[in-house]
Amino acid sequence: MTDLLTVAGLETQFRTREGLVHAVNGVSFNLKEGETLGIVGESGCGKSVTVMSMLRLIPSPPGKVVAGQAIYQGKDLLKMSDEEIRHIRGAQISMVFQDPMTSFNPVLTIGRQLAEPLEIHNGLSLQQAYDRAVQMLEMVGIPRAKERLNDYPHQFSGGMRQRVMIAMALICSPQILIADEPTTALDVTIQAQIVELVKRLRDELGMAIIWITHDLGIIAGLADRVSVMYGGYIIEEALVKELYANPTHPYTLGLLNSLPRMDETDHRRLYSIDGLPPVLLEKPNYCPFAPRCAYAVEHCWHENPSLIPVGPGHTVACWVDPATGRER
Repeated sequence: MTDLLTVAGLETQFRTREGLVHAVNGVSFNLKEGETLGIVGESGCGKSVTVMSMLRLIPSPPGKVVAGQAIYQGKDLLKMSDEEIRHIRGAQISMVFQDPMTSFNPVLTIGRQLAEPLEIHNGLSLQQAYDRAVQMLEMVGIPRAKERLNDYPHQFSGGMRQRVMIAMALICSPQILIADEPTTALDVTIQAQIVELVKRLRDELGMAIIWITHDLGIIAGLADRVSVMYGGYIIEEALVKELYANPTHPYTLGLLNSLPRMDETDHRRLYSIDGLPPVLLEKPNYCPFAPRCAYAVEHCWHENPSLIPVGPGHTVACWVDPATGRER
């Protein structure tokens, strides 16, 4: 598979009253055709800012992308004109946001909002756009789809709104779907339905997916490859089976150990990572996880590690091997 998207050295900063926040610090990753990439990490680690920077959705001011590239089909998204990037967003790269209620216009019908991208990007007539909207609502499992085109967002339940949001994201048949924690506000039953829906649509439409979440349980059954973020950095990356079988960064170990296990009989207490996430008012010149790490050595406090290979397709940014406790 060829690379569909290549992000290299992405850095994004925000000016605040407290100072300059270094939200994303040199993030690099690639996405192949038809692949599902999971980006995981706790709140504030830079997951959403990374993809929003890539799509030029960061409000400026206070935010600014200060370095990096996002190469899509041979062109840098970060250097495109406003007109060029508008033709990419929604048509070729679409995004599903965390809270669908804030993503819809509350005074326009669902039908009007679904039809608009088709009129703008595909040049369809209003009737053609509405016919396509009905097909998409049926595809994502909305009953009585034709009747519901005239309903407003508040007339749908949370799970149904998220389905409509997915329909809107896919209506122009994009090559890449970015899902930013789309199941966080939903109960577990609806979460499972949404994940299964996205997997089915991915297989039917052949699109690539970037799925952002803090839930490693969802990623296990959905992604091909996983990038773990902490403090604005990618600190581990591997194929999903390799990451779960052989987690190598202490932070990844902590995340996986905090998940309940159905195959254990001793009913142990869930693991928790001590300490607090880093305050990113200064770009650290040491490992950002060192203050919370049980394996930290002197080297960790003097130099921030780069990603190094530890196996086929498996890289990690850590000076210590947790399995032995010794420096690499």
